[in-house]
Amino acid sequence: MTPAPRQLPLDLPHRPALDRADFLVAPANRAALAWLDRWPDWPGPALVVVGPPGSGKSHLAAVFAARSGAVMLAPKDLPGADPLALAEVGAVVLDDADRVDPPRPLLHLWNLLREAGGHLLLIASRPPARWGVGLRDLDSRLRTAPVATIEPPDDALFAAVLVKLFADRQLALDPAAVRYLVGHMERSFAAARRLAETADRLALAEKRPITLPLLRRALEPGLG
Repeated sequence: MTPAPRQLPLDLPHRPALDRADFLVAPANRAALAWLDRWPDWPGPALVVVGPPGSGKSHLAAVFAARSGAVMLAPKDLPGADPLALAEVGAVVLDDADRVDPPRPLLHLWNLLREAGGHLLLIASRPPARWGVGLRDLDSRLRTAPVATIEPPDDALFAAVLVKLFADRQLALDPAAVRYLVGHMERSFAAARRLAETADRLALAEKRPITLPLLRRALEPGLG
């Protein structure tokens, strides 16, 4: 019998759930969430949220932006942005802030937001002490900003993250599969995201549901 043709998986975007109610609260991220919930009663104009890739930093940033009306920027946007207009908005989120280059536009924006009573949320993978901005005035301001760190996930949070990442793709994980993955895969948010992407691609190509054998294959080196 001729085998059924494999379906070509299309690289279609999916929309992750980024509302406040969708955020998975656990000991690993509770401190960061508490800082954002304190807004606008921060001790200064800026807050730094630090965590590994895929740890929920972007989710927190989206929640904050929805609440505060903040403009969301990447480092490449800063040199061409109008800092006065941003200061008038009153709140800015800068993703990948530890990659900002050149640093002077960030210093200018920080100063204007402070003068206007606005706020700046800096999202980063490394603490400010390791950014090496090379600008004394900006470095001194970063040292005064509170830093909220998202810690590595415990079993419960990692399991919940896996379920959410698959649910974002309209895929269901049964409890046995979740237990297997928690015990057998790399314990990182980035690895969980890669697994969901790989499993989705395999299931679509083979027109199969998400099963434990498929997940084992998705964990094989070179597939993620």
